[in-house]
Amino acid sequence: MFLETLKLALRAISRNILRSFLTVLGVVIGVAAVIALVTIGNGTTEQVSAELSRLGTNMLFVRPGQFGPGRASSEARRFTVKDVDAIRDQLTGLRAVAPLNQTTATAIYGGQSHSTTVMGTTNYYFIAQDLD
Repeated sequence: MFLETLKLALRAISRNILRSFLTVLGVVIGVAAVIALVTIGNGTTEQVSAELSRLGTNMLFVRPGQFGPGRASSEARRFTVKDVDAIRDQLTGLRAVAPLNQTTATAIYGGQSHSTTVMGTTNYYFIAQDLD
């Protein structure tokens, strides 16, 4: 019975070679697409995990003001040097407290203008980012 079914299947495949080839090609392309998507997903997951671990599990970012629906961060007043010193004095066991002010600006040189990010901080920033 099994042998007869196998012969029937081989006969059907040999009569429709183009259809059989296209079916096999479709299956191969489908499997390759699934493998590619899974690989891309895993690679992206690893990249995001690496970026998050680079930030460090022992790092805390403090921003002034309250955040939430309808509240913009630009409405909050900026930290002063006294605020940063108070955070440093009140919290013990900190390796570094580094204020950071960041904005965008246009730099013009040689008749060309480029948009860039300008950051202002202290030497403690390099310690906090493990760049010392």
